[in-house]
Amino acid sequence: MSDALYASVKQDDLECNDGTASRVFSRGPDYDERRELVKKFVLAALVVMPYLVLIALFAGVGSPAHSYSNTPVIAVSDLANQTQVDQVCADQRLQKLDMQRNVYYDSSLLSRPQRYAALQQKGATLWFTGLSGSGKSTVGRALEKELLRRRLHTYRLDGDNVRIGLNRDLGFSETDRAESVRRVGEMAALFSEAGVITLVALVSPFRARRDEVRELHKKMGIPFYEIFVDVPVSVAADRDVKGLYKRAIKGEIKDFTGISSPYEEPLNPEIHLNASSQSLEDEVKMILDKLETEGLLTGVEQPPSGYPGVAVADGGNAVATFPNLFPDQPSVSRPDNYDQLPRVLLRDEDVHWLQIIGEGWAAPLRGFMREGAYLQSLHFSSVLYDTDNLTDGNLALHKPTNFSEYSSEFVSKGERVNMPVPIVLPINDAAKEHIGEFKQVVLVSPSGEELALLNDPEVFDHRKEERITRTFGAMDNGHPYIAEILKSGDYLLGGEIELLSRIKYNDDLDQYRLTPTELRKRFEEMGADVVLAFQTRNPTHAGHAYLMNNAREQLIAQGYKNPVLWLSPLGGWTKEDDVPLDVRVRQHEAILRDGMLDKESTVLAIWPSPMIYAGPREVQWHAKSRKNAGASFFVVGRDPAGIKRSDGDKDDIYAGDHGRFVLHMAPGMEDFNILSFSKVYYDVQDHKMKPMDSSRKQDFLSISGSRMRKMAREGLQKCEGDKIPAGWEDKPTCVPQGFMVKSGWDIMIDYYQNINSPRWIPFATQFSKPVVDTSRSFSSEGTFGRTDYKLHFKNNKGEKISPWHDIPLHPVDSKDNSSYNFIVEIPKGIAHKMEVNKEEKYNPIMQDTTHNGTRGRDYLYGVPFFNYGLFPQTWEDPSVKDQSGNGGDNDPLDVIEVGAKQLAMGSVNPVKILGSLELVDQGEVDHKILALSLADADADKINSVSDLQSVKPGVLDALVDWLKKYKIPEGKSENVFSQEKPTSAEAAKQIVAETHERWQKLKAGEISVKDEFWLN
Repeated sequence: MSDALYASVKQDDLECNDGTASRVFSRGPDYDERRELVKKFVLAALVVMPYLVLIALFAGVGSPAHSYSNTPVIAVSDLANQTQVDQVCADQRLQKLDMQRNVYYDSSLLSRPQRYAALQQKGATLWFTGLSGSGKSTVGRALEKELLRRRLHTYRLDGDNVRIGLNRDLGFSETDRAESVRRVGEMAALFSEAGVITLVALVSPFRARRDEVRELHKKMGIPFYEIFVDVPVSVAADRDVKGLYKRAIKGEIKDFTGISSPYEEPLNPEIHLNASSQSLEDEVKMILDKLETEGLLTGVEQPPSGYPGVAVADGGNAVATFPNLFPDQPSVSRPDNYDQLPRVLLRDEDVHWLQIIGEGWAAPLRGFMREGAYLQSLHFSSVLYDTDNLTDGNLALHKPTNFSEYSSEFVSKGERVNMPVPIVLPINDAAKEHIGEFKQVVLVSPSGEELALLNDPEVFDHRKEERITRTFGAMDNGHPYIAEILKSGDYLLGGEIELLSRIKYNDDLDQYRLTPTELRKRFEEMGADVVLAFQTRNPTHAGHAYLMNNAREQLIAQGYKNPVLWLSPLGGWTKEDDVPLDVRVRQHEAILRDGMLDKESTVLAIWPSPMIYAGPREVQWHAKSRKNAGASFFVVGRDPAGIKRSDGDKDDIYAGDHGRFVLHMAPGMEDFNILSFSKVYYDVQDHKMKPMDSSRKQDFLSISGSRMRKMAREGLQKCEGDKIPAGWEDKPTCVPQGFMVKSGWDIMIDYYQNINSPRWIPFATQFSKPVVDTSRSFSSEGTFGRTDYKLHFKNNKGEKISPWHDIPLHPVDSKDNSSYNFIVEIPKGIAHKMEVNKEEKYNPIMQDTTHNGTRGRDYLYGVPFFNYGLFPQTWEDPSVKDQSGNGGDNDPLDVIEVGAKQLAMGSVNPVKILGSLELVDQGEVDHKILALSLADADADKINSVSDLQSVKPGVLDALVDWLKKYKIPEGKSENVFSQEKPTSAEAAKQIVAETHERWQKLKAGEISVKDEFWLN
């Protein structure tokens, strides 16, 4: 620093103590000169002293009106000498403050933010001022105790303590008081700069002197809080345990503040304590609230607006640029080799986890877990992370795992960040082989949308049993998420991700999908001083409303002025029998619209995570991720993430109360606040949900989820009058008054009475526009990717036609029928399994389904690297058996086109036949004709399977692997081939001819089938 903020400490010629000890002469380098000066001063005093004695006698020292009537003459002489010496000392000190010295401030190698980050707190000076006996030391001691209890480094500089040591040479004159304030102020500034919360309890009666200390802190950039401990003189005198006020009133102590010396009250103190009316606990809380609000009790450099009621994201200073690390509108430049990069297909739940990572819900995690982070999450429910950038990247979660480099050297410098649920990306051996040595991977959704780049991929074994037992604490193969894990790939792919664009679902619910950064902005706009999150995957009834409203009332009682409720429905993957996402959101809209919750103080925003039903471990994840979006309070009810076993006695896997109990002690969640509630019941007296009053149990009804579902299925309406009908608990005949707003209840009736309708959205599913042939005429119904989607073919007249029956097998201009019409059902790169529906009128292309027709079926093994469809006017007859007794699969002939381009759904493409693969699928022969578009760039080079292997090496092997294993992720066994090698092109053409003949007979009615095919 160029300015010398601190003058050097040079030995004074004369140092003055508190007046009771003997004068101490400094033996510095100028000792002889000082000694001569002192000699002269003593001689002068001896000459003057007799005259002073005579003057005192003449003036009547013995007069009763004089304050020192009993003071001996010799004492008066001493007093006169002491007064002169004190004044000389004071003058010397003032002169030396203005001296120019050749000293400069020596700055630390660490910046102040780095120091504060390392200490996990900020330095500040809290300057307690007030009359003697006002309670400065009492409040300071209590505050010091509380700060230390919170493990915050603090030190208290008490006025009496510093006069015993640092200021022992000072008296109580105005000059000495000024010097006392200056010294303590300088010392406090040094302590605070070092990161210590420094408490100064000093009368410091003069406003100008306190302002000088404030200005010093301002120049140094150190927070300074003037705390006025305000009591009337009369109250301070009554508290006077030392008896100082009595002595001062008697005149035994001169220059006593409030009696014989003025006290100048602060005009604008940062904190004003009314010590005569406030309790000590209230005073300490008032100070702590101020310090917390201004972020002094954390090492985070810039806490968010509304802190601490609006929480800091996990990762601290390391994620200070949260919007840059997790942008709302990501935009990534695609590398030059983008088209050649391997593609990895994501399941729906993988898309949800990708969104979680990319938007910052799992901060500081920035990618699918590498093996090191995965093991920490699995075994510690947390990860060790350098939240303050103190280890030069040695605790980064994003370095490739190298266990040989692991060391405990940096462990003490890291913090445990809560990460209870492994966030991983399963892949199969084909994807692993395809990734190979590539440094980037493209992640693709089932709808074919390329969502993200994964950088520096790390592939490691997916030890499923270890993952399951550590995450769920049980092995239950029928558990819905455990079943998903068991069906997933045998490897895990780790690496940091970059979203190519914001993930959207186009399901009319995107307006409720706010990122953590957007939520923080919304909370700030609402003026939130605290955010309360409530997670739900059920419709909201009066019991939930009680929890939320009661929690908000508790926060107001704690002193918060503007609590904001975040109604946070889970939007990711859920089990089959959970209420669909769109039903829940529409019901939440209704209860807000009709006043069950206050819409002015409530934000409805979807939380995008999948549900994994992992009990207490998952509850931690629910809370941690909401914290990253700003919530500092979380409402937890009974059994928040529980599930029953699928086997045995079907008992609950987790105790109902353990989720909320564990959350109170979760690692890395120490600064998060939990509001937990026990079960609530319906009170028939006032028609409200609340905890049961044990003194009148007969007045409370339990309305379980199963009972609510039954009432909705039966379409029951609100009970009439103010009474619940007799026998209601045995057989409900109406809906209890106040249980749910009518508009919300109507939504529940609609859903439960039409539970198998295809219009529901079970969970967030990307709906993209289909890639459809624009050269042909079509009509469509429903939404692509949902079970209600239909694509109807039309002719030139606009009439509906059947792609199976009305489009010829051969192009009209095909010479000697050597080319064939290939109708595309599934374009290359899209995993939605689309197929011509044989039973539906006009045989439209529709979405294949699972889960009793309620969910669309996707290919899960990998991104289809081929176009898939059928040859029209063909049929594999089940009655035609092969040598092993396997009949045809009762479908048109399947075709796999292996060209370079994506062909649009519904397009009719002239192709050449290369050969055929023959699958045996559950006792049925399923031929896969290998074909190539005549428009492909390599069409002239490829006329057979051997040509395909020569021109496009690896494609055939990858295709054989894909066909064998594509059903494994669905929980099915591996497919088998009737013969491993493809047939020749001629043999394949013979198969086409035979199936065309069988179709002709089917169409003519010469073959009867039990299926209700639409044959026009």
